[in-house]
Amino acid sequence: MNRRQLILLDKWHKKANRKPLVVQGARQVGKSTLIELFTQQHKLPLAAVNLERFFDLTPAFDSNDPRTILNTLEALPKIGSIQAQSLLFLDEIQAVPEAIPALRYFYEDMPELAVVCAGSLLEYALRDHHFSMPVGRVEYLHMGPMTFTEFLDALDEPRLLATINEYAPGQSINPVIHQRLLELLRHYFYVGGMPEAVSVFGDTRSLQEVSDVHSSIIQTYREDFPKYIGSRSLSRMQHVFNFAARNIGKKVKYSQFSSDDASVTIKTDLELLCMARVLSKVVHSHCNGLPLQAETEDKIYKLLFLDIGLMNAICGLNWRSLTDLSESALVNEGAIAEQFIGQHLLELLSGSPNRDLTYWLREGRANNAELDFVIALNGQVLPVEVKAGATGSLKSLHQFMGEKQLPLAVRFDLNTPSRQTIRTRIKQGEQVNDIQYELLSLPLYLVERLPALV
Repeated sequence: MNRRQLILLDKWHKKANRKPLVVQGARQVGKSTLIELFTQQHKLPLAAVNLERFFDLTPAFDSNDPRTILNTLEALPKIGSIQAQSLLFLDEIQAVPEAIPALRYFYEDMPELAVVCAGSLLEYALRDHHFSMPVGRVEYLHMGPMTFTEFLDALDEPRLLATINEYAPGQSINPVIHQRLLELLRHYFYVGGMPEAVSVFGDTRSLQEVSDVHSSIIQTYREDFPKYIGSRSLSRMQHVFNFAARNIGKKVKYSQFSSDDASVTIKTDLELLCMARVLSKVVHSHCNGLPLQAETEDKIYKLLFLDIGLMNAICGLNWRSLTDLSESALVNEGAIAEQFIGQHLLELLSGSPNRDLTYWLREGRANNAELDFVIALNGQVLPVEVKAGATGSLKSLHQFMGEKQLPLAVRFDLNTPSRQTIRTRIKQGEQVNDIQYELLSLPLYLVERLPALV
């Protein structure tokens, strides 16, 4: 289970001026399980109402009196009395959008009651109604797939987990432990971080059963399409869904998705999938300073999928295929390593005001350059490259560092950690200039330690 979210949930619950909490995340990332586990750990009475099952509750939320709303909810099966020490959980709140503006009245008139809501397609409920979220009267908690350290925790690998969590700059990692982590990293590439897939793998170690879970989850997402595409083509949406998963990390060109449909049509389909949190955009920024989002060009972007395991399942990459890939090919070919790092950067930045991922792209006849990610971390612009190979192959990174004059860059690969001073020469216009910067090279499995290591 997502331990970071449990910690954040505990901090929220202890606040003196607690606001209703909105848990955001795609289908089946474990939002409901998180709330149930939290109430069990803290021995809190849980009043959970799945609004998809009680969509006829709309009139109840027309009232601006929380006590009137609670009287109606208490009459539902298996709910009973909702006391001040209870936690009221309104699940699938997008099924009864009228419940969203009612959150402000719980905050204003009944602040002692802990109220949590969750919805996989919340953005669609807001888009189709005239009201908006009660700004300033709710808090948000983002929830994505389980991270690699949570995967290790679920597999009961305390020593490997401690190696990551306790790693400090300059330490060496035992070669045996390093290889074991790389082995389990490859398993994570296949299993991914969807809680059901991780649970099945932890219980059975059966890759076939994991594959069955992936197929079920993917089918669930496809069955969701009619809920938010309206009169749009279902077959085209399914094609865009599949094509996006198979082209992660590539600059989006609408013509490659379909030669028969207008760019604006494909763009809208992609926007819908991003609203459903199945896809995430990584937008080009000029990266001249913070915030990075101030210099983005929204028309230039690439995509990340929700989960690396689901992505590989849609791409048809089975365990044998993944096992046969060499370490170099695993990082340099396809989108596997970039998806892994991007997925974890999204999690790391989920609590940041500027959490949208950016990258840097320069296109020209003879001087193309692209940097996988550029993020804001600890108040500085941090370029992130995902690559194996010699330092001399990092041409795009050299160009970026020379142009932006930054002191530090990070490279993720499959080697043990190292730090070195890069001194090289690059061509800038008609001149050849000397540049120097620090390069922190980290194995992929240390991505969650990034804030502590830079």
